[in-house]
Amino acid sequence: MRLPDEFAGFAKLLGIEFTEFGADRTVLTCEITPELLQPYGILHGGVHCALVETAASVAAALWFGDRGRVVGVANHTNFLRAARSGQITAVATPIYRGRSQQLWQVVNTDRGGRELARGEVRLANIAWPGALGQDSGTAQAGTAGEGTARE
Repeated sequence: MRLPDEFAGFAKLLGIEFTEFGADRTVLTCEITPELLQPYGILHGGVHCALVETAASVAAALWFGDRGRVVGVANHTNFLRAARSGQITAVATPIYRGRSQQLWQVVNTDRGGRELARGEVRLANIAWPGALGQDSGTAQAGTAGEGTARE
């Protein structure tokens, strides 16, 4: 499946392919390549974190839709089993979706269905996307109910 270009940058760099994406569940895959291994020959933990963050962020953004943007504020990923080759599948499902934040669970598995990593990502729902990337001295004040940038 082709994801909109706005989501493609980092995902493309890692070789992530989306097999399903929606507001209630997003599934992606990634082939383990030599470039993604750490010095001991196993998949780098940062790849697991990136898959967890990407799956949760895309699903959360699709759910929040035209109300604004979502940004990750916490990613807690546990590594359960090492992998050296093959394909990883990451499946994101919502735990909580509210007015100002969301919490998503993502499970990374190998082709045999064994869990390799499990993570949770908390995301902020930003109704005023003009504040993204601005420090508090340059961001314009939002109106009531809109998010503002904070350091």
